[in-house]
Amino acid sequence: MLEKRSNTNIDLTHRNRSERGDFFIPKKARLDLHDGTHFKGMSPNWQTGSYVGEVVFNTGMTGYVESLTDPSYSGQILVFTYPLVGNYGIDEHAAESSKIQVSGVIVSEAAMNPDHSSSSHTLLDWLHSQNIPILMGVDTRALTKHLRTEGTTLGAISMRPTKPADMIVKKQSNTPSKTITYNPSGSKKIILVDCGAKENIVRSLMQFDLHIKRVPQDYDYSNEEYDGVFLSNGPGDPTHYPATIEQARKAMKRGKPLFGICLGTQIMALAAGADTYKLKYGHRGHNQPCLETDTERGFITSQNHGYAIDEQSLPKDWRISFKNLNDGSVEGIAHRHKPFFSVQFHPEACPGPTDTLWLLERFYKSL
Repeated sequence: MLEKRSNTNIDLTHRNRSERGDFFIPKKARLDLHDGTHFKGMSPNWQTGSYVGEVVFNTGMTGYVESLTDPSYSGQILVFTYPLVGNYGIDEHAAESSKIQVSGVIVSEAAMNPDHSSSSHTLLDWLHSQNIPILMGVDTRALTKHLRTEGTTLGAISMRPTKPADMIVKKQSNTPSKTITYNPSGSKKIILVDCGAKENIVRSLMQFDLHIKRVPQDYDYSNEEYDGVFLSNGPGDPTHYPATIEQARKAMKRGKPLFGICLGTQIMALAAGADTYKLKYGHRGHNQPCLETDTERGFITSQNHGYAIDEQSLPKDWRISFKNLNDGSVEGIAHRHKPFFSVQFHPEACPGPTDTLWLLERFYKSL
């Protein structure tokens, strides 16, 4: 049984101050995994109950605000492999959605006194304001190695042991209930299918002369006039989006440009007749190397996904456009004759490198 603990700036025997000077006393807590393994740590005294989610890890050194608000992390407990998190505080203007999306946070060390001119909260204060649990003082290296070996699994952050039978994840909706329009005077109109889109996708698309109609993932746009369709990122298993897949299939019949990122790539593949599968521990970080197959040019990319396209199932009129250089998995597909293409990584990044922003320009020029 793993019971590791790394150095932390919290001492269980002493009181501590947050950025605002409020006293709190951390208490012993733990992470129980579905396979019976558990890791010890500490949590703030306001934290009670048991918090369940799929335990995944992110290798990024920065961008914790963006990651914690990324809708693709909905229903997941996020482990940060970088040892210190929260050192530049919280700037909510950097958020990728209107709330924290994760079900829990696990760190080796949480900074208590961040220093940044745009910071308005400490990490702990921000999590507390939305009742998001955190487990600190964890040997995140040992936990990450365990997840890489055994694969991602359900887990629970709590004060006392949690049985596997009690680890039930509540399904959450991350898509808007109504349509949103941006720049109606744009020369080209696109349908942005929101399966849990990051806000930086909209910000990046707004750099072009586009009329953007942002619609829920189950919205029927088949009878509308548009110049192209953009399929967004989002959480979970792509096969759980039947309405989105069906609408993408209808869009393909019209032959107009279709572009997808992350979950959008998987949706496009399923609409084309291919299959997807769950990765052992996913790709979550800002330094994933990918190869563009046509040019054999390499790119460092930002990624956050747990599923991939089965290369062998892709129809003959489609091709692989990008591959992951770490594990060889599919990172992009394109139709051989029609203007349909997508990538598994995030060209708009934030956080992460912007080496592939040119893909958004390619989509714009295809309209």
